[in-house]
Amino acid sequence: MEQVGLAATSDVTLWSLFMEAGFVVKLVMIGLLAASVWTWAIIVDKTMAFGRARRRLDNFEEVFWSGQSLEELYRTLSEQKTTGMASIFVAAMREWKKSFERGARTPMGLQARIEKAMDVTLARESESLEARLGSLATIGSSAPFIGLFGTVIGIMTSFQAIAGSQSTNLAVVAPGIAEALLATAMGLLAAIPAVIAYNKLTGDVGKLTGRMEGFADEFSAILSRQIDEKLQPRAAAE
Repeated sequence: MEQVGLAATSDVTLWSLFMEAGFVVKLVMIGLLAASVWTWAIIVDKTMAFGRARRRLDNFEEVFWSGQSLEELYRTLSEQKTTGMASIFVAAMREWKKSFERGARTPMGLQARIEKAMDVTLARESESLEARLGSLATIGSSAPFIGLFGTVIGIMTSFQAIAGSQSTNLAVVAPGIAEALLATAMGLLAAIPAVIAYNKLTGDVGKLTGRMEGFADEFSAILSRQIDEKLQPRAAAE
């Protein structure tokens, strides 16, 4: 009897439970496993991307506030592919130069165009940071219910097996219930990291976006002073 019990226990592995599950439950498990892999791929990718973004923001702020000429910095950055604060800076300077080349006359109009250019670039950068975070939210909210669906199907199959065997012996009931509960476990395995990562990464997006918004406001103030210096003498002369 002891040897039979050990053999039965050794057969109850995750792989054996998966292989003995019904087609629908297998499909649910495969989908949840794929969702879990996708979740961790997003987590690793975003964690590394946000680390690079923070370093780029730090480097740009160091260069920007070092006292380097804005024209020189613009010429350097306009020849490169930029992100974050650098993109906001380039967009603002590009609008600044275009407006003066076309003979800008009103400070308010020029200021509005520059701020609009920075807002559009900021929105684009924020959208890039938030890319694929929606997948984490979707997985986190739906994976438990998908796992529960697999569990319900598995338990229904177990009840059908009980009815067919006309026995309520634990040896008949336990494997089917274990297969069914495995689907719920996999749903939670996919959902829990997704929810935690979504909350953490969303907070990181907010911090990075806040830094870019702060720079945009500061740079807008700098350009506003320079606009007054350039346009007011011209207006007085006219």
